[in-house]
Amino acid sequence: MRIVAADTGGALLDDAYNPIGLIATAAVLVEKPYRTASLSRVKYADPFNYDMSGRQAIRDEAYLAVELAREVNPDVVHLDSTIGGIEVRKLDEPTIEALGITDRGKEVWKDLSKDLQPLAKKLWEETGIEVVAIGKWSVPVRIAEIYSGIYTAKWAIEYAREHGKAVVGLPRHMKVEIRPGKIYGESLDPREGGLFGEIEAETEGIGWELYPNPLVRRYMVLEVWKE
Repeated sequence: MRIVAADTGGALLDDAYNPIGLIATAAVLVEKPYRTASLSRVKYADPFNYDMSGRQAIRDEAYLAVELAREVNPDVVHLDSTIGGIEVRKLDEPTIEALGITDRGKEVWKDLSKDLQPLAKKLWEETGIEVVAIGKWSVPVRIAEIYSGIYTAKWAIEYAREHGKAVVGLPRHMKVEIRPGKIYGESLDPREGGLFGEIEAETEGIGWELYPNPLVRRYMVLEVWKE
């Protein structure tokens, strides 16, 4: 089975390790043995002007995932929204009202469905590919989350080259390593079977340090600076 998945992760942090805004939406193609991505794409956001309600993340994920799906023709598309694996093309208002989620979550999805239901329906009509809101149960979504952390590290390097330093928070339970010409990331959860990812990047002249976020368990902080 070939699966395209998308997730958004990584945050620019202030001096007190609080998130300012999210950084990277990653879409990935995942194939057997389902430990990493065969292909990845990224969309960077402006963390200084970010909608933290969840709308921007889900919308960016859906559009980027559909864009990649049209390129690679997977069997299915997984989005990082835990609403029971329902097909997004079926998310009309009565269906959303029947979901077992919070009232706030229903309002968010009523707003999102105006754009995402037609997007998913068009993809399904033209290709037969379903877009499903499966959330964190999906291994490919987790791999997309790991890639969002890797791309966050790449963003931090580019930001540090211009501004001298960057401090970013990675997605939960993962670490990165900045290697010559590459950025490597992997899950820190031993129950996940060794999920990992790697991208090429210009890393020369960069110093870095990785350490736990002192305010939030299970999250690591990456500091990057220009040497």
